Amino acid sequence: MLKKYLPLLLLCAAPAFAKPVLTVYTYDSFAADWGPGPAVKKAFEADCNCELKLVALEDGVSLLNRLRMEGKNSKADVVLGLDNNLLEAATQTKLFAKSGVANEAVKVPGGWKNDTFVPFDYGYFAFVYDKSKLKNPPKSLKELVESDQKWRVIYQDPRTSTPGLGLLLWMRKVYGDNAPQAWQKLAAKTVTVTKGWSEAYGLFLKGESDLVLSYTTSPAYHIIEEKKDNYAAANFSEGHYLQVEVAARTVASKQPELAEKFLKFMVSPAFQNAIPTGNWMYPVADVALPAGFESLAKPATTLEFTPQQVAAQRQAWISEWQTRRQPLIPGWLIPGLVRRCADDNRLAGGLSGALAERAVGRVVDNLAG
Repeated sequence: MLKKYLPLLLLCAAPAFAKPVLTVYTYDSFAADWGPGPAVKKAFEADCNCELKLVALEDGVSLLNRLRMEGKNSKADVVLGLDNNLLEAATQTKLFAKSGVANEAVKVPGGWKNDTFVPFDYGYFAFVYDKSKLKNPPKSLKELVESDQKWRVIYQDPRTSTPGLGLLLWMRKVYGDNAPQAWQKLAAKTVTVTKGWSEAYGLFLKGESDLVLSYTTSPAYHIIEEKKDNYAAANFSEGHYLQVEVAARTVASKQPELAEKFLKFMVSPAFQNAIPTGNWMYPVADVALPAGFESLAKPATTLEFTPQQVAAQRQAWISEWQTRRQPLIPGWLIPGLVRRCADDNRLAGGLSGALAERAVGRVVDNLAG
């Protein structure tokens, strides 16, 4: 009789012995086979007797958007991949719990004081180029924007991407209230605006642009992994915008203690050793940097807004970017495009000049998006 029911008893008991699952929302390049995710997963699972489940989204801003949408019904225990520019917006959601990690456990430029969000790496935004193809790269952000050189540029959308948001803030730091005009000038050199970093960098490597928005540390990948020294980050005289990437546990977590354990693990050598050659960023703990990092461009000036400033101005600055990022449509294209849209009452009715140009720009933007 016992033999007859033993398989059923074991099946019923199985969930009681199943390992707990910690769900971490992160961005695609972190979770990718070539990112730090696999090494982090292996190391943490060996320590926690649990399963670490990485859920990949496109980029850091997308992580916050997803969590806002899911609210307290989110399945995320930890969100890994927000940054210093999203801190206030993330705090205002009230969806994150205190970390339990001491601020003294991390070292980032300018120090760190936050009891909820824990840094796991940092870096500086930069435009990367191929030295074998671009002999005279821009030496400042203003030169990139204002020069008559017909450089082809790819960057990321500030609505979905933390590097894209970083460029938005970088432009504001350098240009102030003249940023809208600067965006309009940059639009003439912009090949495309992508949703995330991976897509943008992939297009650059395929030769679709001369410069791509990335990090000062990105050339380290090519130096260390590919043994190539032809990629470099343009060192801008105005300085470079700082990014500190962070993680936090959620209020809705079904595994709060395990989530806290992960955050503490995140600042340990077992995690931090995977950052320089996995995420190609600077670690926040005292771990040795591999050969190749010493040759990277070092910003003379660090640029940064406070999280509160970003939260207060972000939407207004994104609106400026949206209205000015489209290149001016050549005049000879306007009549044909307006005729194609004649059935739309907003465009019909004899649009001309700048008004028609802006209207057609919106149509082109919608078609592209």
